[in-house]
Amino acid sequence: MKNLMNFKGMLLFAFLSFFALSCEDDKEAEAMEEMIASSNIVETAQQTEILSSLVGALLKADENDDSDLVGTLSGEGPFTVFAPTDEAFTALLESLDGFNSLEDFDSEEEKALLATILKYHVVAGVAAASTDLTEGQEIETVQGENVIISLEGGVFIGDATDTDAQVALPDVNTSNGIVHVINKVLLPQAVIDALSSDAEDSNTLVDLVVATDALSVLEAAVLKADLAGTLSGEGPFTVFAPTDDAFVALLDALGDDYNSLDDFDTDEEIALLTNILLYHVIPAQVLEADLAEGEVGTALMDNSIEVIAANETFVIGDASDTNANITGTDFIASNGVAHTIDKVLLPQEAIDFVASLQLKNIVEIAVETDDLSLLVDALTAANAGLVETLSGEGPFTVFAPTNQAFIDLLGVLGDDYNSLADFDTQEELDLLVKILTYHVVAGTAAFSTDLSDGMMIPTVNGADVTVSLDGGVFIQDASDSDAQVVMPDVEASNGVVHVINKVLLPQEAIDFVASLQLKNIVEIAVETDDLSLLVDALTAANAGLVETLSGEGPFTVFAPTNQAFIDLLGVLGDDYNSLADFDTQEELDLLVKILTYHVVAGTAAFSTDLSDGMMIPTVNGADVTVSLDGGVFIQDASDSDAQVVMPDVEASNGVVHVINKVLLPQEAIDFVASLQLKNIVEIAVETDDLSLLVDALTAANAGLVETLSGEGPFTVFAPTNQAFIDLLGVLGDDYNSLADFDTQEELDLLVKILTYHVVAGTAAFSTDLSDGMMIPTVNGADVTVSLDGGVFIQDASDSDAQVVMPDVEASNGVVHVINKVLLPQEAIDFVTDLQSTDIVELAQSVDNLSLLVDALVQADAGLVEVLKGDGPFTVFAPTNQAFADLLHALGDNYNSLADFDTAAEKELLASILTYHVVAGAAVASGDLYDHQELGTVQGESLFAILNHGVFIRDKTHVDAEVIGADNEASNGIVHIINKVLIPQEVIDALH
Repeated sequence: MKNLMNFKGMLLFAFLSFFALSCEDDKEAEAMEEMIASSNIVETAQQTEILSSLVGALLKADENDDSDLVGTLSGEGPFTVFAPTDEAFTALLESLDGFNSLEDFDSEEEKALLATILKYHVVAGVAAASTDLTEGQEIETVQGENVIISLEGGVFIGDATDTDAQVALPDVNTSNGIVHVINKVLLPQAVIDALSSDAEDSNTLVDLVVATDALSVLEAAVLKADLAGTLSGEGPFTVFAPTDDAFVALLDALGDDYNSLDDFDTDEEIALLTNILLYHVIPAQVLEADLAEGEVGTALMDNSIEVIAANETFVIGDASDTNANITGTDFIASNGVAHTIDKVLLPQEAIDFVASLQLKNIVEIAVETDDLSLLVDALTAANAGLVETLSGEGPFTVFAPTNQAFIDLLGVLGDDYNSLADFDTQEELDLLVKILTYHVVAGTAAFSTDLSDGMMIPTVNGADVTVSLDGGVFIQDASDSDAQVVMPDVEASNGVVHVINKVLLPQEAIDFVASLQLKNIVEIAVETDDLSLLVDALTAANAGLVETLSGEGPFTVFAPTNQAFIDLLGVLGDDYNSLADFDTQEELDLLVKILTYHVVAGTAAFSTDLSDGMMIPTVNGADVTVSLDGGVFIQDASDSDAQVVMPDVEASNGVVHVINKVLLPQEAIDFVASLQLKNIVEIAVETDDLSLLVDALTAANAGLVETLSGEGPFTVFAPTNQAFIDLLGVLGDDYNSLADFDTQEELDLLVKILTYHVVAGTAAFSTDLSDGMMIPTVNGADVTVSLDGGVFIQDASDSDAQVVMPDVEASNGVVHVINKVLLPQEAIDFVTDLQSTDIVELAQSVDNLSLLVDALVQADAGLVEVLKGDGPFTVFAPTNQAFADLLHALGDNYNSLADFDTAAEKELLASILTYHVVAGAAVASGDLYDHQELGTVQGESLFAILNHGVFIRDKTHVDAEVIGADNEASNGIVHIINKVLIPQEVIDALH
């Protein structure tokens, strides 16, 4: 401890500090005027040699955890800083006894004092240039005290001493403020007071505690509670100072969660610690000689301690049962006196806090109470976080039903509920949560003395319970039976529990119990003889309607009687003798539409809810209309209304109104009408002049008969028999009848021709057609309408088809008979291709490619068929000599292509051959460019090499030369080469 100051007395300043600043390296003072605008105040000081002591002081002050002067002065600012030179700091240190360098500021108190000095040099919120300063101007510093400006003979800064500092270098601009270099360290009054040579005058109670080893925990407590400033104040105070052992004893009493003062880490705990300490302070000086029996008020408002005489001395009584012994007296300080004691004094709130630590929370109480075991099971089964919530802070008030109360509830619920485990659906678990939260009040611990008669208490459920104090304490729920509190006021650490003899039931639970007695809509229908056909219809529809109408709802169902369904079957005709005759998917879909037309979702509309003219949307999507003229009638899309013959049959999931007619939506009416019409195929079959069209549809074997017998709608342009005969004539001698379309390619073409006559999605009558109208067909290509001198259909050829019989209506569309088969572009191309040769045929016609043809056949991989297909392909065709060279290279086991006779060898041969084929393009030699990559069907690539000729490079070291380029075929192009191309796959296999 240095002689000229008592730094222990500066602890108050350390705890009242609220600002932080700092700095780092140093530089030449001469560079200060050239400092670029991007340097902040700290960087400027670091780069200025004559400010190195200032930088060191900032860093030294920042060694305290609560100081960050460097960070602050590196911040946005703006700031004005009066920066003492190194000589100014040297002069300050020389004036202080025991301080030879900044390193001698080595205690927290001394570093805090240094920070106070430094903050007296900083003005925040303004960058004040020397030209902004005025004579006598007072400027408030970050430290809190003012400096005074004097402009007589220069610029001087006045502090709390008699000597002003002169500005030696003004207006050093930085990025976050301005610096004025001064020749003296400024000292505020607070520092001067601290540096008073009269150590005893500044030796406060805080200094006394800090200086006493046996009071180190008290020192830490004072700091943690932020009372250093208070106890360093004027006073006078008397402090009963607990020793370290006294604090250890307190921590032991608090339990395992309190091992040191660091465990007082919440706001609540720190506030408690503060009040405990204030309970040790008397706001007057009471020496040992002044002690007298009686109560003495403390600095903790409304809390007194008691001085008790004991064996010619005194002990101190607090709110506990244990008194504190005085172990030392009359430790005099500048602002009062301290007496040491062997126990921490506890006010009532501390006693309550200790007691609360012994309390269990609400869940722990329930777990440890045998008669609340079913409540615990319910909380766990609900799995809604209630266990965690009621183990939390609270406070809560819980009305806790006994085990018998839960048993009584299960009895009310019926045979399906024998234990809480029977709450196993999500709906039941949600209900259990609603019941349990109806027993919990959040935000208050309401003891029985807090309850009043008629009091309504909001629960976590959202609904209220009501208190009745008539003959005891009763809790009223939504039922007619009250719960009695049989054990009130079980205090918990997070609230209070009142044990009750009945499970409280919110309205949801009462509604649930009532619903258990009702049957659902399907169950009602099943048990009603006159609705058996409705049940059969729901089952036959197989669309989940049984499950839906057994579900939650609510639904309103208009339920037709058996006779109503019999009447419907009569209307449908001879093909419908029972509901089993709804056996096609179309008929089942219609049945679903009819049934859903009887169902209203989302409401249970009783007859009293219906009004005349009311339109009600059904699950079908269409509305029904209510008529109350002479009864209750339901109007559908037909001309005949259904009468409600039995209204308001209540179900657990809605209401049923029995009606005497099946309600028909528009789809059903249209269906009945369609039963009188034949479909497009039936019309064609029954029309002699369309027999070849029927043959063509059948021969195509592409599902067109089934399609055109389906729902549609379709528009079909139907060629006459003569039109098909004319087509066969165009195709030539190989096509004498439709049976000559016998290859897959020809059948595919026939499908394209036929689908070119079909328009899907619309039934376009002749009145719907307009001149120039382009109509997309199922083929994908359009036909065009011409109304010039009649109705004509234009295809891809030069000859139009005339409609010779328009508007033949079908159940699934319309037929227009035409005098010509419409030809899409594919058919025209086919006719053209009949005159040309494909790649295989080309190879077969060239003697020097016979071994290539043999190889294609020998590979037995469908390559012949592929290369006869549409293409386009580019084929590099090896000559016979190229194949001979390959066989020679393969060795004595391969004398001919017939030696590729195993499956593996054939597969290898196929890999070689597909390596010669490029699919998707017919690439002429003129289209090739040097090093062009060509992807093959085999998967590996070839490369074109254009070097004094056209060469093809494979995976060997020898390129193949194109010796016969650009041989055109109907489906591609062939380049004859002098070498068989070998892919890497084959090279690897041969190795």
